[in-house]
Amino acid sequence: MMKKNLYFGIALSLAVAAISCSMDFEPTGAYSDKTFWYSAKNAESGLTGCFLPLRNGSLFGHMAIALEECATPNAYNYDNNSNWNDIAKGSHTAEGTVFAGRWKYAYTGIGRCNMLLANIDQSKELSSEEITQMKAQARFLRALYYSVLTTYYYSAPLITDAPDISQVNQPRAERATIIQFILDELEAVSKILPRNYTSSSDQGRPTAGAALALRARVLLFEASALCNPDHNEEAWRAAADAAYAVMEMGVYALYQSGYAKLFTEAAEHSSESIFNVEFVSNPTGLGHSIDIVMRQYNSAAPLKNFVDSYWMKDGKPREESAYADSPDYEDLDPRFAQTIVYPGSVWMGETVKTDNTNVRFTNKQTGFIYKKYTVYTEQVPSDEEYRLVSNCSPINIMLLRYADVLLMYAEAKNELGEMTEEVWNRTVKAIRQRAGFTSSAALAYPGNDPAELRRQIRYERRIEFAGEGTYYNDLRRWREAETAMNNLNIYTFDGTLIGTRNFNKERDYWWPVPAAEIEIAPSLRPNNPGW
Repeated sequence: MMKKNLYFGIALSLAVAAISCSMDFEPTGAYSDKTFWYSAKNAESGLTGCFLPLRNGSLFGHMAIALEECATPNAYNYDNNSNWNDIAKGSHTAEGTVFAGRWKYAYTGIGRCNMLLANIDQSKELSSEEITQMKAQARFLRALYYSVLTTYYYSAPLITDAPDISQVNQPRAERATIIQFILDELEAVSKILPRNYTSSSDQGRPTAGAALALRARVLLFEASALCNPDHNEEAWRAAADAAYAVMEMGVYALYQSGYAKLFTEAAEHSSESIFNVEFVSNPTGLGHSIDIVMRQYNSAAPLKNFVDSYWMKDGKPREESAYADSPDYEDLDPRFAQTIVYPGSVWMGETVKTDNTNVRFTNKQTGFIYKKYTVYTEQVPSDEEYRLVSNCSPINIMLLRYADVLLMYAEAKNELGEMTEEVWNRTVKAIRQRAGFTSSAALAYPGNDPAELRRQIRYERRIEFAGEGTYYNDLRRWREAETAMNNLNIYTFDGTLIGTRNFNKERDYWWPVPAAEIEIAPSLRPNNPGW
């Protein structure tokens, strides 16, 4: 649904969770579990309630995607927001804020979806087709929430019934059972949900393509080394086929009006956007915090480690490039200047300094700032822009976009030994062309060496999705975290050491089930290894 309409009736939707499951009468002037779903308006509010947890800061709201970068060599969180710096240092405990919050709000979403699925057939105003479509949306969201749980916590209780206090002490299901449930649900709803929506008021609802793209992401995670250490080709085949199904829909394409512009309001619901978390600006309070965090606090500050990882404009690492002797920040991958505010560049009408004397922003943590999902550009912002985005940025966050699908397909095909020039041109080359590469060396197929192709594809993922919170899970699923994030010194723009990253390969590939949840439900034991 269009983001201006997405969150109507929030108070009403939240009432769903408060409905007693044991009422055996229908009181006058109040809702019960029997009467709440009668009206179309209430049912739509109930569906809205299923979307709302996505906006929580433990999932995809506040500045969650930027904070996730801070557990990688990409960025630094100085104030330990949600314990992300603890995760980066390897000093986290099972009481960590994000561990507890992500589990809680995933189950908040699951519970609301289950409540809707159990009750919406009671509606007296919705048609059977409307009910079917709303159920399909709730099933998609429930699968999304379960994918969060399996991605981070390995396994969790699989609950598909309406909330019931007697179910609070359920054990964790076999991970394979949950994964199969997610895949089956997404395949089923992909046949029910529309390919796109004709009404602007429906923008933001999941589509058939969203279901297929999420299915591809789940399958890619399962095919990778963390879950598939024996490199089972069947798993990679499933991932490749799932990504290809999205590509063959003919619905999506790379956004061609500029890489940097993709992360602005102007590009919302573009041809590249597959599924978003919807946000709106002040005075609604239904925005996210990336603008003010990047501008005022520098709480997810890019590291020199990350800046040094950018290849040159000929598509080669600096040490292999004809531009090896270029000054810092020059002749780099075109995405660098579109992603990073760096010393000497211009942002918000000011030349970026390194002594923290810029008037409109600070880069004091590392000297760098992420640009993605901020309303600010090189131009001096107006007073209205300041007012609108203060603590409440309006730009939608893309959870699924077409470039990701293309790189999923490229990765799976390479792991199958089936990467060809045709696949390269349709995936990596197309993404680099959109980014602004013009050098034939950067665009040309590098040959049939799977190791070199893997290096190229993994570089693309790190750079294309910088600041979008994907690199942490990429390092985990590739089983590279134990080297990339262990005994790693991190630096500011001028090489000043500001910390060391650590990663325990016996413990840190999977998050702990939160300690508070095990206290409530002892059947969640045993916890993950090392916890």
